[in-house]
Amino acid sequence: MGEGLNLMKLSVGSDSVDCLAKWQAARRAEAAAAGRYAHVTRMWPKQAAALLDGGSLYWVVRGAVACRQRILALDARVGADGIRRCGIVLAPEIVLTQPQPRRPFQGWRYLKDQDAPADLGPYRAGETVLPASLACELAALGVL
Repeated sequence: MGEGLNLMKLSVGSDSVDCLAKWQAARRAEAAAAGRYAHVTRMWPKQAAALLDGGSLYWVVRGAVACRQRILALDARVGADGIRRCGIVLAPEIVLTQPQPRRPFQGWRYLKDQDAPADLGPYRAGETVLPASLACELAALGVL
């Protein structure tokens, strides 16, 4: 991988990649009439240009990085409270990644390409994916 920059974020409330994919599909359907779907965060990335140059959002699911989605754009969103937020517009395609354990954190974190887990392949709806804890243990043993 190059010297690209990505974001990493907890997928709060998701028990699996399948759960995350279904939640996003429902939000995309709701947003279809109002425009494109974006995952909204409070803070605007200071390194936006680097993120938009091929960056992805890596999702932490149940204690491990499990998948990623390409960042397509960053849109300004203003909430009902008048506060400007960042809408991270993501490609609908989800790519499964090598499990990488992560402790809980708030907000998002930058993740350099050289520190990002390797891709395993595209996520397919209904596909069985190992639970994050088991996948991490198998990876630590060198099985995955």
